[in-house]
Amino acid sequence: MKKLLTKLLACALLCASIAGMGACSSLSDDLEVYAPDGAPALSLLCGIQAEDKKEDSVFDFEVVDASTIQTYVTGKNPKADFCILPVNLAAKLLGTGETYQMLGTVTHGNLYFLTCGDGETIVPNNLKDALTGKKVGVVQLPNVPGLTLKAVLHKYGAEYTTLESAQAEADPAKVNLVAFAPENVTPNGGCDYYLVPEPAATTKINATQSAQKPFRMAGDLQMLYGELAGYPQAVAVARKSVIETRSDDVQTFISYLTQAKLYLQTASTETVLHLLEEVREGELKPTFSAANLTKTVIENCSVGYIPSKDCKAEVIGFLDALLAVSEDSAAKPQDAFFYLQ
Repeated sequence: MKKLLTKLLACALLCASIAGMGACSSLSDDLEVYAPDGAPALSLLCGIQAEDKKEDSVFDFEVVDASTIQTYVTGKNPKADFCILPVNLAAKLLGTGETYQMLGTVTHGNLYFLTCGDGETIVPNNLKDALTGKKVGVVQLPNVPGLTLKAVLHKYGAEYTTLESAQAEADPAKVNLVAFAPENVTPNGGCDYYLVPEPAATTKINATQSAQKPFRMAGDLQMLYGELAGYPQAVAVARKSVIETRSDDVQTFISYLTQAKLYLQTASTETVLHLLEEVREGELKPTFSAANLTKTVIENCSVGYIPSKDCKAEVIGFLDALLAVSEDSAAKPQDAFFYLQ
């Protein structure tokens, strides 16, 4: 956005110097890229740094509030040329493939179980027995985190119910799910386990080390889902008209996504924070900070690009699993939604 403003200012100055010679044409052919703050935004950092080094950049990146990401790909004239957004939302809003196509998946889950005291670490062999009768506090229970957990419980044959609060009596024959705001997840919150995304999971562990019963990591939902790469969490989509008219730029963008995982393995924490700050909108409170961003947190965000031709079946399978939990959670995308070149 800052580069775009600079180019527009240059255009205005040029027009002023040649008054009377006609209207000024735009000097910017930038392609607009939007991503929600948090793990999905990490997938863009390789591209952000690469574009910073160019005298004439092609892509204008902006990291925005996650709750507004759908507004950039909807409406009569959507703003985004490229966008990173949750796979279920992409399928619901864009699944016809008429306006946008899915280039591939870019993140593969960042959800972890926390517990304190004598709670078992949750693995495939013990999930049903370990969680049945227990209370599990879930951050974003109505959304993809909660839906994914329900799909995993269903996979392992564990019945579940939802409690109004952690103070409600647990059903001894079911996994008892409780909706939790991140700030209310504490060792004294009343649940046996909590399902929390990174970086909040690591932040909670570090913040409770001096407590009588500190939090510890107690399970990886990505591994429990059963795929080596986790589950398809966030995807990259591109405007179909851009794919058709600017194929070289699309391939450049894909190359940035492809290099993101390796880039994040070597980038310093300071660089990551600087690049995110450079493109974050307005007064948006950052998800990542010097206090919570570590190499482990970055690794736990599961950034890695898989093109649509290699993950189409996995995406459809995941969406089917979400739809089995809630008919309103997603939609079955058409074949035209997937960019398969």
